[in-house]
Amino acid sequence: MNRYFRELSVAAALAVVLAALAVFAPAFYQPQPLLTLITGQVAPTLVVACGMTLVIVCREIDISVGSSFAICGVCGGLLLSHGVAVAVALPAAIVLGAIMGAFNGALIAGLGLPSIVVTLATMVTWREALRWLRQGVYVNIGGAQWFGLDQAAGQWTMIVVALAILLPLAWATKHLAAGRFVYAVGTDAEAARLAGIRPRLVTFLTFVLIGAFTGLAAMMAAVQSPQVDPTAGTGLELRTIAAVVVGGVSISGGRGNLWGVLAGLLLLSSINPALTYLGVSAYWEKAIQGAIILLAVVADGLRSRKQKH
Repeated sequence: MNRYFRELSVAAALAVVLAALAVFAPAFYQPQPLLTLITGQVAPTLVVACGMTLVIVCREIDISVGSSFAICGVCGGLLLSHGVAVAVALPAAIVLGAIMGAFNGALIAGLGLPSIVVTLATMVTWREALRWLRQGVYVNIGGAQWFGLDQAAGQWTMIVVALAILLPLAWATKHLAAGRFVYAVGTDAEAARLAGIRPRLVTFLTFVLIGAFTGLAAMMAAVQSPQVDPTAGTGLELRTIAAVVVGGVSISGGRGNLWGVLAGLLLLSSINPALTYLGVSAYWEKAIQGAIILLAVVADGLRSRKQKH
């Protein structure tokens, strides 16, 4: 029980928020607005958060995902706008994301550069390059909206895709050797190397994976509107890192699981609509989210100190 205290605490906080909404703002549970929240915000962010979890468990960080998200969405949208089939545009966006992740990974794992510096540089470079190329012009995708499905089927498809990433990855990190390698590298890279694991390769592959997941998430978000916004993904890195940290993943690496991340994401995503339905100013959203993140970081620091002593 103590091992999963953080995850259970977040789940309990989420349950309290949902119960309070059921009592004081039952309109929150209207099917269509709730489904829109889940498909428009939660599902794409969850896909990126799955990759971010692996990166942070590996004791690294990637703050370029928002910029990669925008580039993959725009490039995938351009393919769709020129009549390219969804079956081609979707894998193309995923591959593009993986390539950008591999670029980060090569600099971090290959050259040993700090991940915060590398991804800060690529975050700015990708975003400004896209701003220069598009000049704020949206991309019209026409009939490719919702992957060519009707809205109801498209929304449920988003949920299924997000779960299709979460469930196998949660199982793999616990039961497959490759998943355990990530935790081993994040706990002690030198000990992992002595045990026959290749830390640099593991680190490189986690960045490739988060890049691929970002490309997928970008297309999931892009097809929910007839136009793709070139500024999409702004703040995505903060939302995903916040969800991962609040969900119990140690910022110092080596500990955490995807179920806690899911609970953390749902908790943070419920704050804004909760404030809206309760008639509280939306300006409080960032303050509340910041307080939750700060509590999570402090709790992680106290736990680390306790383990050392």
